[in-house]
Amino acid sequence: MCKETHESGNKEVLYMHLDLASLKSVRSVAENFLEKESRLEILKQTEDDFGRIFGVNHLGHFLLTILLLERLKECGPSRVVTVSSMAHCRGKIDFYCISTHNDLGLGNSALALLMLYSHSKLCNVLFTHELAKRLKGTNVTCYSLHPGAIKTDIGRHSYLWWRLFMAPILLLFFSDVESGAQTSLYCALQEGIEPLTGRYFSSCAVQNVSAKARDDAVAKKLWEVSERLVGLA
Repeated sequence: MCKETHESGNKEVLYMHLDLASLKSVRSVAENFLEKESRLEILKQTEDDFGRIFGVNHLGHFLLTILLLERLKECGPSRVVTVSSMAHCRGKIDFYCISTHNDLGLGNSALALLMLYSHSKLCNVLFTHELAKRLKGTNVTCYSLHPGAIKTDIGRHSYLWWRLFMAPILLLFFSDVESGAQTSLYCALQEGIEPLTGRYFSSCAVQNVSAKARDDAVAKKLWEVSERLVGLA
């Protein structure tokens, strides 16, 4: 599933609108797909009472993966590739904040939002870590990755002064979108990386992560909390 046929030029491409900020949308897309399609090739993803960054970057992906997991097993070998970021190194999981505010942190300042982003990216790595354990013995593998520093429009809603400040930095030091897709494609398509399931990649190569990004207890608890938040437990 990705772009509409008339945009991609490929009649084999199926378009389904997905809003990862809405668990209702996630459920609707999953139900629609499972009713109409027997096989999932490459899934591209570009109102609930959760923090938006938490909901979009973690909970939406978590729910969609769980809802499609049995189909992935049926048509395997399959892979689940989660785009994280090196920003996960600055993240932490505050379960008290999640339980009291349905969010990974508080505040709306630029710094607070950057930290929320980092926390959500740590969720991505921990999700992949736990998913690999739960998929052991199946024909589904999973990977998380850092795509690199890429020129995108992710900051289109930020303050004007911030966009002006970042413009020359983006121009000089950030790569284009095509370059940024390479590690995602590597994890999705490269043969022979199945033994590396659960690992984190950057620049098309497996990378070591800090202890907090492979903490079994935290990863398991995050999974259980996520199940409860999305209504699966």
